Amino acid sequence: MKNKKKDDRVIKTLLTIVATAIITVVVTTIYIYSVEYNNVGSVIGNSAKDAALDAKLSIIKDKIDDKYIGEVNESELIEGAIKGYVAGLNDVYTEYFPKSDMEDYMDETKGEYVGIGVYITKDEKNNQILIYGTMENSPAKEAGLQTGDILVSVNDEECDGDDYETITTKIKGDDGTKVKLGVIRNNENLTIEVKRKKIEVQHVTSQILEENIGYIYLSSFEGNGAKQFEEAYDNLNSKGIKSLIIDVRNNGGGIVKEALNIADLMTKKGETLLIEEDKNGAEVVEKAKKDKKITMPIVLLVNEYSASASEILAGILKEKVDNATIVGNTTYGKGVIQTLYTLTDGSGLKITTNEYFTPEHNKINKVGIEPDEKVTDYLYKGTLELDKDTQFKKAIEILKTK
Repeated sequence: MKNKKKDDRVIKTLLTIVATAIITVVVTTIYIYSVEYNNVGSVIGNSAKDAALDAKLSIIKDKIDDKYIGEVNESELIEGAIKGYVAGLNDVYTEYFPKSDMEDYMDETKGEYVGIGVYITKDEKNNQILIYGTMENSPAKEAGLQTGDILVSVNDEECDGDDYETITTKIKGDDGTKVKLGVIRNNENLTIEVKRKKIEVQHVTSQILEENIGYIYLSSFEGNGAKQFEEAYDNLNSKGIKSLIIDVRNNGGGIVKEALNIADLMTKKGETLLIEEDKNGAEVVEKAKKDKKITMPIVLLVNEYSASASEILAGILKEKVDNATIVGNTTYGKGVIQTLYTLTDGSGLKITTNEYFTPEHNKINKVGIEPDEKVTDYLYKGTLELDKDTQFKKAIEILKTK
């Protein structure tokens, strides 16, 4: 048998990584907060089931070391074993993140990151990385990167479509540092140097429509979504809007704290907004913390891709806001909460821990929110097509009568 002491260390690492490495907790569809585990100890490995798991993994590890003809990467074995163990739950919302994936996930959750503000995609046909847009006021836009540029190198290191999954990590870096990008534009090779800075992802767009109707589209509840929503509303309100359309079609959710903060603007202080239940049936009730700010008539547009935090907002407006009307399709039906454990090596474990319900304790999970006015013959694709958007037309029709 090869190096039994080393084998034991690998197995022990696998079995205790979650128990000994947890330092923070993030609830991805409810809140972001931190929890210290002061006396974790050896949690995994005490029960008979854990001992059986330990023994089975040890046997498998020994057989691989003794018989496998290829090279063995112990780190990849551990990562693969953890992924497989978590996947055994058969829960689409529970997953393990390696360190690099965890960093990207946390950036999305915060709604900001240090980078250059460029959108990239993979051209499968030509195996290339294409730039398909830049954010407004971003370093990428200011440096002159353009839609259609083909990215061929980062800091003089060549890249193509095979590098698509890892290229964003190479482009990101510390605030104030520079990255050198090689691009091809109209068959001309260009080198463009871009200075990285903190980028705030914009989740809100807004405009004023006919008859002083305000319109706010919310693409996600990540990061500063509530702050951006309130700023958009304040801007529209200062220009004299009389009613408001809030559009969360195709919005898959995010941080539900952001949804609660938005709902807080439209509900009375002390109103129940959300009920959470854990596996033991213990309840936590979330209530509105502020006085009602938005008092005008509201239409909330939803569709079958409005999920999670979008459904929480829809449930609140449907049950607690008298002058709100829900228009569109029945929502997706994701009414469960995930908790994200960040490990000391930078990896993470996102696991389903709670179910949530509407203010009147109606079920959301696998049910969804039924609209007040069902309009199902239009699939929203992210831009307003007024001549085709029957859901939007219905919203206008309703608000004209208010």
